[in-house]
Amino acid sequence: MRPRLAPALSVLAGLLLLSGCSTIDSLNPFVSKGPKMAELTPFKASVETRAVWRENVGKSDVYAFTPAIVGNAVYAASRDGTIARFEDGKRVWRIDAGQPLSGGVGADSRLLVVGTPKGEVIAFDPADGKRVWSARASSEVLAPPAVGGGLVVVRSGDNRLIAYDALDGKRKWTFQRPMPALALRATAAPLIDDNVVVSGFPGGKVIAVNAGNGVQLWEGTVALPKGSTELDRVSDVTSQPVVAGRLLCAVAFQGKVACFDISSGNTVWSRDMSSAVGLTLEGRHLYVTDDKGAVYALDIASGASIWKQDKLLNRGVGAPVARRNLLAVADVQGYVHFLNRDDGAFVGRLSTDGTPVVAPLQLLDNRVLVQTSGGSVLAIEAQ
Repeated sequence: MRPRLAPALSVLAGLLLLSGCSTIDSLNPFVSKGPKMAELTPFKASVETRAVWRENVGKSDVYAFTPAIVGNAVYAASRDGTIARFEDGKRVWRIDAGQPLSGGVGADSRLLVVGTPKGEVIAFDPADGKRVWSARASSEVLAPPAVGGGLVVVRSGDNRLIAYDALDGKRKWTFQRPMPALALRATAAPLIDDNVVVSGFPGGKVIAVNAGNGVQLWEGTVALPKGSTELDRVSDVTSQPVVAGRLLCAVAFQGKVACFDISSGNTVWSRDMSSAVGLTLEGRHLYVTDDKGAVYALDIASGASIWKQDKLLNRGVGAPVARRNLLAVADVQGYVHFLNRDDGAFVGRLSTDGTPVVAPLQLLDNRVLVQTSGGSVLAIEAQ
């Protein structure tokens, strides 16, 4: 059964994704006025940015559709059921799933998978877009399915992990845990790493389960809920954890950022930070966007601050992605900002289509792949 106040949280989570609000108070419809969005300030660009190619798959509506990249193929989907494959900016095929979609895209070289608001999980052949199988989840599917190791793992709207056989869609196992009264809607895919499936959960938890049978291996605490009201106590891990070597790192809304030993779940370090959009790992640094829109570079070994970029406050900034010596983030007005990874200074900026970018940015070779809420899919080059 879904948490009793989930419909209200659906509204709040949608606002969180689309409005650039920074706190639970600013998501509350009874609060008269939220924080002011920072204006973009001029700077001297040191890199040239351009869209190498641009396509459109249709609007996302209130959902966050994340493109999938497999080799040089890009798979993208939209609310109206459109799914398309692109290679080098050219459309290979385009299909209609026959019903509205709410989660996607998950893919590997053999399978492409999306989810629907009614909890249907649909798999297609990535070569030609033909339907292969469909299965049922326990509730709406908001996150891209994770595909790999012969499995399709779906995180349903009621925060269950459900694994299906990639060949025929037969259910293999289900993992669930007790849920708090309130929880943000999570749109991040589970992470499959070797024989382990990792996902964030409400209550500030990161949980690793055996990919073969769904048995819990360990539970890590990113943050403990605190406060006097249910809203104050929302402390969810809604973004995808990241892995580098033996480290697994995650961040919680109204909580902390923490790194764990991926084998045991033991905490290596943690520090206060609130984020619902996520983080990325590159080299010796962990890059995090907090819930106010500030971007941080942290030392991966200790969590110590390296730099902070706070000129994008309240702009609905998403999780960063690292490309060579650059870091890219996107905002609610459709701008993609490029920062110097060494000090966080602005080095480039590109406007997309003026609609929010709520899906995580992806790396396509040396380019940044963007899907906007308006349906634009762009490969951006920064040199």
